[in-house]
Amino acid sequence: MTASPLVLRDADFGYGEQRVVSGVTLEVQKGDVVAILGPNGSGKSTIIRGILGLADHLGGDVELLGTPLHRLRSRAAIGYVPQHHSLSSSVAATVREVVASGRLVRRRWWQPETARDREIVEQALEVVRLSHRADEEVSHLSGGQQRRVLIARALATQPDILIMDEPTAGVDQASQVVLAKVLGRLAQAGTTMLIVTHELDALHDIVTRVLCVNNGRIDFTGSCAQYDLHLATHPTGSSHHHHDEAEAPVTTPLSSEPLDTAATRQS
Repeated sequence: MTASPLVLRDADFGYGEQRVVSGVTLEVQKGDVVAILGPNGSGKSTIIRGILGLADHLGGDVELLGTPLHRLRSRAAIGYVPQHHSLSSSVAATVREVVASGRLVRRRWWQPETARDREIVEQALEVVRLSHRADEEVSHLSGGQQRRVLIARALATQPDILIMDEPTAGVDQASQVVLAKVLGRLAQAGTTMLIVTHELDALHDIVTRVLCVNNGRIDFTGSCAQYDLHLATHPTGSSHHHHDEAEAPVTTPLSSEPLDTAATRQS
């Protein structure tokens, strides 16, 4: 039997000796689309930082594809799309070049790009509907289009689980609709996703499970329908929809290293 992409059992995460989130229990099955909600500073981003190795794992069990987190030599199985990024005019790179950087996690730094690498990059561009902009500089794209470039770069790593931090934040309504369609296509293809978001409405039709974090603890888990009922019967539940946590953002510079390995690679 294939191991679940991600399992957390009574997991604690924080920084140094300070626990930010405690008692997180979650099993993500292949094809699940899990939304993590929570008010400002609740700890929802600390959970994904812990999975990525950017926060300290302070207790409980965490397994990625059946391997305990502390035994992982690489987190290449995780594709990561940050909320804050620097696809700016300070670095001249085309859309295709940025997406292609995601393939570096799948080969040694000194190995040349292969035909298979190029094929996967083109497939990722097609998924996010940016093939026609592949040769343009990313600085010429809108914020929503740049977010889709980051999704394509993460897809190019061929991850077993795709983690996204606020994918629809900071872009206009039209871009949110396009992003939701992109994520919907990924969901239909069976992509396993873990999404930190405060805008569940845009993703309501693709999310299979909702996890709510409050004061460093999980206070709700269930389907979207169950979450809607939870909001109706617990008006304070609306506090789960808040913008940008007080926690420090995870930033990922545009570099020659792939998105999810520049900060998480272990050797």
